[in-house]
Amino acid sequence: MLIIFFVTFLIGMVSLYIYNQYQFRKTELAYPPKGDFVEVEGIKLHFLSKGNGKPVVFLHGGVLSSEDFSDVIELVAEEGYKAIAFDRPGYGHSERPSNEKVTPITQAKLIHNALKKLNITEPIILVGHSWSGTMVMSYALQFPNDVEGLVTLGGAMYKEGYPAEHGDTLSELVTTPILGDLIMNTLLATPLGKSMGKETTKATFLPETPPAGYEEKLLALWGRPTQFKANREDTLAFPLTSKQISPRYKEIEVPTVIVVGENDPFGTIKMAERLKKDLPNSKMVILPNVGHMIPENHPEKVLEAIEQLAKMK
Repeated sequence: MLIIFFVTFLIGMVSLYIYNQYQFRKTELAYPPKGDFVEVEGIKLHFLSKGNGKPVVFLHGGVLSSEDFSDVIELVAEEGYKAIAFDRPGYGHSERPSNEKVTPITQAKLIHNALKKLNITEPIILVGHSWSGTMVMSYALQFPNDVEGLVTLGGAMYKEGYPAEHGDTLSELVTTPILGDLIMNTLLATPLGKSMGKETTKATFLPETPPAGYEEKLLALWGRPTQFKANREDTLAFPLTSKQISPRYKEIEVPTVIVVGENDPFGTIKMAERLKKDLPNSKMVILPNVGHMIPENHPEKVLEAIEQLAKMK
């Protein structure tokens, strides 16, 4: 009897896995890459680019992809900049290194090398949203001569106050060998996984609402095992990295505009205030009645922040 139960269970799990792989592939095809690819260190990175002029590089947060900056790219390009937004490693249509521990530090190196491959040789303006706050700081510390100015948008820069400051049970389960793969490949395409995606969308945009179609795109891309795992790995890597490099933030001398929404639910105002004290050449901007998803809901504010950098030199 026990053998029959085990065989039945095994067949059910295999069937669910096959069905889910079909569903993941089907939803992914609904959102094909819209940009180009650059290969660096054996990894293909997907990016969106438009315009000519001074390069402005955009790094998205921990949920979706470069498309968070789609409207921003249009505005920035119209103002005479060359806008470049990357899918960070493992997100959107970018690959993720499998032979090394991926952190904000290693991701910054990949983006830096990708820009060199794209013949971007002049100093850049670097814009980071949410999780990429620390990645932007890491980039500026590693490559100070290649950065002209920084903009953080609802940025997370410190271990203290980060939602997963003391660890995250789901992330630890998902990143556990074998068990994590089993969870991701059997549950993410189920109603439970979709419910999690909808709650993530809602929480990320509160107290505002997401643009039309955003939830569907998130369920299709964020809900894939590869991107979900990348997101969980990043969640665990953040506290260690921010604790490691935040004591060095005061070394960053380039102009920095620190933008945060007045109603951001993730405690980023306190981080912004702390960063303002750490950076000698910075300005803090609090946007009234604005939440966390500044690039999606308020692209014009991103352009304003970029243009403020010129006044701080």
